[in-house]
Amino acid sequence: QVHLVESGGGLVQAGGSLRLSCGASGRTFSDYGVGWFRQAPGKEREFVAAINKRGTFINYASSVTGRFTASRDNARNMAYLQMNSLKPEDTAAYYCAATAAAGPSMFDNDYPYWGQGTQVTVSS
Repeated sequence: QVHLVESGGGLVQAGGSLRLSCGASGRTFSDYGVGWFRQAPGKEREFVAAINKRGTFINYASSVTGRFTASRDNARNMAYLQMNSLKPEDTAAYYCAATAAAGPSMFDNDYPYWGQGTQVTVSS
């Protein structure tokens, strides 16, 4: 089992940047693909980005392409989501998730392991 902890959320003005971190423990991190998802109040959880086990292939939601960058450092058991040019509509709780399945998957049902989430609020 993999235990995930997100950090790095906060309040930022529109146009600003944040970097989310996802720390993993419990199993070999490089055995797992990592997905980033977000959920705004009253809305369904949505896919943001996913990175495969070796960090060689990344998928992005169209709404964040060109603004967000996912990465990982398997030696440090960490995954990151760099978010630039933030918009008020990016406001949500952000979650990292892990899966041993081949990926990177954009479907939350493919991820059995989830962090507790970190809140990102973008003011206009």
